[in-house]
Amino acid sequence: MARLPEEWTAWVRERGEPGYRGKQIFHWIHRQGVLDPDEMSNLPKPLRERLREDGLAWPIEVASTHASSDGTHKLLVRMPDGERVETVLIPQLDDDRVVTQCISSQVGCAMGCVFCASGVAGLKRHMTDAEIVAQVLLGRREVGSDRRIRNVVFMGMGEPLHNYDAVARALVLLTHPDGLDLSKRRVTVSTSGLVNQIDRLGSDFQGQVQLAISLHAVRDDARSAIMPVNRKDGLAELTAALRRYPLSKRQRITIEYTLIRGVNDSPRDAVEMVELLRGIPVKVNLIPMNPISASDLRAPDTSHVVRFQQALTRRGLSVFIRKTRGDDVAAACGQLAFHGESRRTVHPGVSRA
Repeated sequence: MARLPEEWTAWVRERGEPGYRGKQIFHWIHRQGVLDPDEMSNLPKPLRERLREDGLAWPIEVASTHASSDGTHKLLVRMPDGERVETVLIPQLDDDRVVTQCISSQVGCAMGCVFCASGVAGLKRHMTDAEIVAQVLLGRREVGSDRRIRNVVFMGMGEPLHNYDAVARALVLLTHPDGLDLSKRRVTVSTSGLVNQIDRLGSDFQGQVQLAISLHAVRDDARSAIMPVNRKDGLAELTAALRRYPLSKRQRITIEYTLIRGVNDSPRDAVEMVELLRGIPVKVNLIPMNPISASDLRAPDTSHVVRFQQALTRRGLSVFIRKTRGDDVAAACGQLAFHGESRRTVHPGVSRA
């Protein structure tokens, strides 16, 4: 299913079919969400049989759904090898007909961030481009014809840029005009800060794909304690990559900052964030930490979060406090993980080796 139109065209021609059949197949899969060859009614029966022989089928299936009281839906999806990931459908607050889908890119995550359930669980394997795209096709089926998925964010399980090749190909497929035709401006890739891959993403997509950075601390010692990736690419290297990332005049990089009580929420942290990001076009999303079973870390109280926001806005940053969505079904930021598996309790500064 992960072939591009021109690749489908080559595939059908090799089998003696006219080239336009390739585009028809691509339409069925990526525009109609149909992966059963028998339902591709404008294809001749021999071609449908060849598609079935070639293995065309859903690469994932919905194992269970979990509905939150706020309208958020979490889908637990299963791959043929039995591995599972989660994807979340989040209706827009002012118009629930418009949906943002949060998708996964790996089974687990190798980054080891101590406030994130996916990172604590560890990496099992990369997802394929077909598995990544199929989440959106399933999501579109789940929301129905009266609603639409307008935004897709790579903020589910995994570090997207650690699985760069599959994610980049998925981006091409998701935004292809003959398929789902998502606007690149409405697709966001979130990364913990893999500098070489940030540069590659900017070059490959000319900065049109939205970039979000999981920052979470503004000094190298503090960031390395909660985000091991910082030991490889520190804040100086990361901010240099953000300055290189190609942006149009009105584009901004999203800075995600999970507020953790007593770890990264002091007045000093607010002042140093402003200095660190000076001159970079950014908007800041403050995310009060959502609790996970593997850690006793917690968010500051609401009044403290507001004071932190005010300290940043007074110094000229554009700052939003992200409203928690889906936390009652463990679908909120940082809560996606393997179901039914034991997880180690970790703390800042404690080695996970």
